[in-house]
Amino acid sequence: MNRKKMKSTAEPAGGAPAKAAPGAGRAPAKAASGGTRQALGEGIELGGLAQLVGYHLRLAQVAIFRDFNAALGDYEITPGLYGALEVIAANPGLKQTQLARAVQLDRSSVVSVIDKLERRALVSRRVATGDRRSNALELTAGGVALLKRLRPLVRAHEERLAAGLSASERATLMALLARVFPGER
Repeated sequence: MNRKKMKSTAEPAGGAPAKAAPGAGRAPAKAASGGTRQALGEGIELGGLAQLVGYHLRLAQVAIFRDFNAALGDYEITPGLYGALEVIAANPGLKQTQLARAVQLDRSSVVSVIDKLERRALVSRRVATGDRRSNALELTAGGVALLKRLRPLVRAHEERLAAGLSASERATLMALLARVFPGER
């Protein structure tokens, strides 16, 4: 028997190890700030993950994306597509390379995003003024109309994700997040 792996198992009279029930023989989970919190209450120890900021950011991202997709799923808009629509709307004539930088995508990924939006007639590409090698992006009438329908849904999504925060805490959270790898944004 591997005692390290099966710490909370017992050996019955027959000599074969019995599997412990989830959470059996464990101390209560420590707070997020210190320790061995169990994942999703399933008796799975997180080990060092419980202390990693990146892990907690990832959990938040997964929850945020789930809620976003539940709210906007009927429109088949992902957070990335929505972000691209917003940036293009705010910057008519924006070049593809500028969009890539603004939404933190590499060149091939931004082309894929634009292709998806263009196929849905939400965005149009035209040769950029003064630079025939670049494409300028604009929302189509359909893109403008869709964005108008999506914005209230995104605002409601934002309210749900920040429901447990005061206005001050929300501002603090955003300020703290801005300090995470600021040179990589």
